[in-house]
Amino acid sequence: MSNTQIVEETIAFVKETLQNAEGGHDWFHIKRVFQNSMLIAKDEKVDILVVSLAALLHDIADAKFHNGDETVGPQMASDFLNSLKVKKKIVRHVIKIIEHISFKNSLDKSKKKSFSSKELEVVQDADRLDAIGAIGIARAFNYGGFKNREIYNPDIAPNLKLSKEAYKNSTAPTINHFYEKLLLLKDKMNTPTGKKLAESRHQFMLDYLEQFYAEWNPLIAKPKQ
Repeated sequence: MSNTQIVEETIAFVKETLQNAEGGHDWFHIKRVFQNSMLIAKDEKVDILVVSLAALLHDIADAKFHNGDETVGPQMASDFLNSLKVKKKIVRHVIKIIEHISFKNSLDKSKKKSFSSKELEVVQDADRLDAIGAIGIARAFNYGGFKNREIYNPDIAPNLKLSKEAYKNSTAPTINHFYEKLLLLKDKMNTPTGKKLAESRHQFMLDYLEQFYAEWNPLIAKPKQ
């Protein structure tokens, strides 16, 4: 089976598997991450098959939709790739990326960085780009609604020192998520292209928050000149 066929089979598998997924983690999220991965990869020396498969499979079974079980996604991806008889070395690399791509893993201070690769950096940047900017805002509120969370509560301050477990178990209002994750991502980009693309998306979120607070407190908001 050619690399092109492997990617096409993977796309079909992901589309079918995620057809009823929550709107922020559905096929269209995967497609955007895949496209951004291809864009970023143009300027990096990477194995494009590894990047493609990792981008397509990185959220095949997000732990947050599987009772926090972080083994489901890697196992499902591994089983699928092995069914296509993808080279073992490729499969291992893709699984490592899936296991290490998540933002929440960076909050686990008890673990040292155990895996790195250029391919991980590319896919991680692409995934983080989809978490910020206009689409990132839409995804945040979509998931907040899915979990029946408050939009904003001024009495609940963001927790800027979340542990991995606290992050996973958080039920805080969606606006808090901007400070606990989204606004932190610009400075966590790995690649030059990722960093460049993150700048405007980050600024869009800052502008959005300014407008949000102005509308939340109209009596004290200062009208723009």
